[in-house]
Amino acid sequence: MDERSTEFLRRCFGRYYRNNSIALPERFGKREFAFMPFGAKIMRRHLSFKREKDIRNFILNMIPAHAYYSSAFYQNPDAPTMDEKGWMGAELIFDLDLDHLRGAENLSYEEGLKLVKEEFKKLVQDFLMQDFGFEKRYLKLYFSGGRGYHCHVLDPKVFQLDSSERREIVDYIIGRDLNENEIFRERIIETFTIRGRKMPKKRLEMPRPNEPGWRGRIGRGIAAIIRDVIDNNVEGLKKYGIKEKDIERLRKELTGERVRRILEDGIVDQSPYIRRFFLKAAIQKAAVLSMAGETDEPVTCDVKRLIRLPTSLHGKTGLKVCEIDIDRIDDFDPLYDAVVLGDDPIDIELSSKLEIKMKGEHFSLSKGRQRVPEFLAVLLVGRGMAKII
Repeated sequence: MDERSTEFLRRCFGRYYRNNSIALPERFGKREFAFMPFGAKIMRRHLSFKREKDIRNFILNMIPAHAYYSSAFYQNPDAPTMDEKGWMGAELIFDLDLDHLRGAENLSYEEGLKLVKEEFKKLVQDFLMQDFGFEKRYLKLYFSGGRGYHCHVLDPKVFQLDSSERREIVDYIIGRDLNENEIFRERIIETFTIRGRKMPKKRLEMPRPNEPGWRGRIGRGIAAIIRDVIDNNVEGLKKYGIKEKDIERLRKELTGERVRRILEDGIVDQSPYIRRFFLKAAIQKAAVLSMAGETDEPVTCDVKRLIRLPTSLHGKTGLKVCEIDIDRIDDFDPLYDAVVLGDDPIDIELSSKLEIKMKGEHFSLSKGRQRVPEFLAVLLVGRGMAKII
């Protein structure tokens, strides 16, 4: 980034930090803090603060591009090595990011944010609250300011979980190693007699949609997939990783009688192919897949993770890391609610054409010189799509 663009971002961020307070996490005196200055490649970390005004003064002196704090509590948070810090426990953190969703590379920024929010809702409502039973008061939800969402679990019961125990939680949420024999159980539908001996006639039973946990999830997923196949909803099926050749084969094998036996009788053992396909596809449909990427999973497993500081600004967008009301996730619009910078007109040189809706206004911009509101200029400059002229 050129010096003029960097200075523009620093000026906008500085004005925000001078005029707004910073929300600090619980027990902030036991946390490590870290900051990334504009134009720097190395983060300043191993910092701790005893008073709120000390953090504020530090931020006003530096004007950081990114601000972080530790999910862990330490006896000596400013110690220079992790071993010397004295780990006391850590929040359970979930970080869902647009970059790790299948097909996200073909989506616009707006479209991607909508998709990752659906995954986030699934995580919070279906898994953390429903399956794990965490109370709302222990869940803090945040927009990351960039390309995803964070959930902090503050239930004291999770603080002492080690990395392997946290990985088990991730494995459950992404449906790793689900046992086919546990999902599709044998059911005796009748008995018959051979040479005087009663013999059971067994069938594999589909999980009922109203069952708790993964069995019910699989049952609902199978029913939804069958409807998509019948309706020839190819794009909807592709979204869950189902290939066209599988869709064609499934359409041939799913005769009307087989569909009736699956949906009405709950029997799924008509063919091994159908059974295996349904298990894999239903897991893909129900799991929180944006947690399965190589760079997402360690966030939850890491007991010493740095996470973005709420109410700080994201250096690549200028959007605020803001808390979301758990009962109003659907209402939250990151490109409106997280826009906190001004709207004075700024001249930029845009590297390619762009369409985006921010703060309720639709922008259709062509390549070259453009005049846009400050909040949009910061996002475009921060993302490397424009420079200040």
